[in-house]
Amino acid sequence: MAIWQCVKQCGACCHLDPKYRPDLHEYLNPDELELYFSMVGADGWCMNYDHDTRECRIYSDRPRFCRVEPDVFEDMYSINSEDLNDFAIECCQQQIEGVYGDRSLEMLRFNQTIGYIAKL
Repeated sequence: MAIWQCVKQCGACCHLDPKYRPDLHEYLNPDELELYFSMVGADGWCMNYDHDTRECRIYSDRPRFCRVEPDVFEDMYSINSEDLNDFAIECCQQQIEGVYGDRSLEMLRFNQTIGYIAKL
């Protein structure tokens, strides 16, 4: 069984371009929406994402919507803790594919890290 974990120096989730996330209003409250939009740079990436190090500059103080935690996902997406692992894996795979491609080094690293074996 694959176990979700964040892969350092990926950053796919830091690509915040709202045109690729049309349902933001469904899971972010008005204050979070305002914060989210304020974090999006002209290139669609989070202004706190360091492209050189491929890391978040505010990781320890990042907003709630940037955290993969059971209580956050239950509140935002109605995902219970038993389903969080599979949901988080699917979210990451979709985001990595959208940002870097399904055969990217980032996807390969993520799938190897979580122990995911593709079904052939």
